[in-house]
Amino acid sequence: MSPIPVFTSDLESLAHALADAADAPAMRYFRTALDIITKADESPVTVADREAEAAMRALLLAHCPEHGILGEEHGRTRLEAPYVWVLDPIDGTKSFITGSPLWGTLIALLQQGRPVLGLVNMPVLGERWTGMAGQPSRCNGQPVHTSGCTALAQARIYTTSPDAFTTSQWQQFDALSRQCALRRFGGDCYSYAQLAGGHVDLVVEAGLQPYDYLAMVCLVEGAGGCITDWQGRALGMDSDGCVLAAATPQLHAQALAVL
Repeated sequence: MSPIPVFTSDLESLAHALADAADAPAMRYFRTALDIITKADESPVTVADREAEAAMRALLLAHCPEHGILGEEHGRTRLEAPYVWVLDPIDGTKSFITGSPLWGTLIALLQQGRPVLGLVNMPVLGERWTGMAGQPSRCNGQPVHTSGCTALAQARIYTTSPDAFTTSQWQQFDALSRQCALRRFGGDCYSYAQLAGGHVDLVVEAGLQPYDYLAMVCLVEGAGGCITDWQGRALGMDSDGCVLAAATPQLHAQALAVL
């Protein structure tokens, strides 16, 4: 397998421009009265989600029309292209519609199916977390690093909601989390940022889509962490939606053994 290239600042700048484009409609609608639409998978969506993604797509069409796009709200375009952007305009829509600040915009760039750039933008918190292949991860331009935790008994573990798990998956998560020092619920995409920043040691999720997890790969790895599916396989477009992120490879191996 060939090495993952280190990307130029031009593509990182474009990712930041995409986040800026999504900010305006998302923040305009935050904590306002919104009509909630229920999608086929029973998840909620609002006009804010759709306008934010449309703004990002318009920017990509203007700057790199040959690139592919996978977005949560407006579908798939040119996924066979060498470069594919994966967009989640509002990750944590349930948080968004209940006034919680823990929602974000997720942007990933894949080259030949492999994540090479990831951005997690938290507009209400004023935090922008970035990861690029071959470079240290950053928050608002400052390098970040995971906690270095290597033992389950000392680990702080997060998952967004028990409702995301099947019965058997919950049993697996419950068995793992009860061996940890602390378990918490909620967070959506922010849990991965907290892991990259050294405040959380494990994040375990299920039922995710590519736009929920692909932006996390470079962010977690560039901060010194490890992120895979529950079988230890690299995450990609075709992953099954079960994600395990850990502060260190040692902690990841211990958690994987329990799962």
